[in-house]
Amino acid sequence: REALDEEAAAFVHWGATSQDIVDSGLVLRLCDLLALFEGRLAALIQRLATLAETHRATAMPARTRAQQATPTTFGLKVAGWMLPLQRHRERLAELRPRLLLLSLGGAAGTLAALGDKAFEVEAAMAEELGLAVPSLPWHVQRDGIAELAGWLSLVSGSLGKLGGDVILLAQSEVGEVRPAAGGGSSTMPQKANPVGPEVLVALARFNAGLIGTLHQALLPGQERGGPEWQLEWLGLPQMAVATGAALRQADLLLDGLVIDAARMRRQLEQSNGLLLAEAASFALAAHMPRPAAQALVKAACQEALASDRHLMTVLAEKTSAPVDWAALADPAGQIGAAEALVDRALRAVKPL
Repeated sequence: REALDEEAAAFVHWGATSQDIVDSGLVLRLCDLLALFEGRLAALIQRLATLAETHRATAMPARTRAQQATPTTFGLKVAGWMLPLQRHRERLAELRPRLLLLSLGGAAGTLAALGDKAFEVEAAMAEELGLAVPSLPWHVQRDGIAELAGWLSLVSGSLGKLGGDVILLAQSEVGEVRPAAGGGSSTMPQKANPVGPEVLVALARFNAGLIGTLHQALLPGQERGGPEWQLEWLGLPQMAVATGAALRQADLLLDGLVIDAARMRRQLEQSNGLLLAEAASFALAAHMPRPAAQALVKAACQEALASDRHLMTVLAEKTSAPVDWAALADPAGQIGAAEALVDRALRAVKPL
């Protein structure tokens, strides 16, 4: 009021309640925050798209339930990190109209103090602030805030998945990727701990824990509540900071991620063809009933393990089926539609 002339000062806070001011202020800050996050998401998506394209045919072991499964490509794995981020950009565009709304309801959400000028004032204020006019005052309709919290948790969760995969791929026994910078050990100078990827996992779990708090804030009583609103104050800023940190940390991780394609190839070869057991089963199924083919390959796997021989060598001895075992033994030839799937994922990444 001190900044205005006497006549204008009398109308400061006219017809509004304190929650109107606080919620409208929050939404204005969220406009800037979401623009920042969208920019970081877009940059990450493009970096991952480039990485996926570069390694679309780089064969490596796929792993299911912590065990080597069948051949895949590193490009396909990267595409799996990328597409959720693209969907989060799409979700962001969808939630903005439900979130970036003026709050102006007055004492009990009826706009009573503004009389017959209520809608006119509401529209003018929304235009001045660059916000949309809600269908109803939303003092106790907190689904927009909860939806935002869910989105923040989704983003940090997808980045946590990326970080968790990098941790597993960077293990000493695997060594298929290496973060450029790691945390040194105080007593073991050979170690480079994957601190950056660990941060991504921690931030994802942190936000996953806070999402329940924000859902508790969906329960304000009657026309206005207090404790639930205050829960938003406690939880939402922390989730926003965690998500921003995760986006920044993911960018730093991709900056120097070292991809060891030769190590990936060695991992495939060191399996002695066991990663190709499924391919062998289907190749044999063209010449015998599939159950018989599966039983034969299962027995051959056990023998290959016991004798430390290649699975295809064992199978060639066990059956006269006209299968080109030498061609089947090349893991790079058994990546299925991986390259085409990468191409399809890249086509799905488009500007919004």
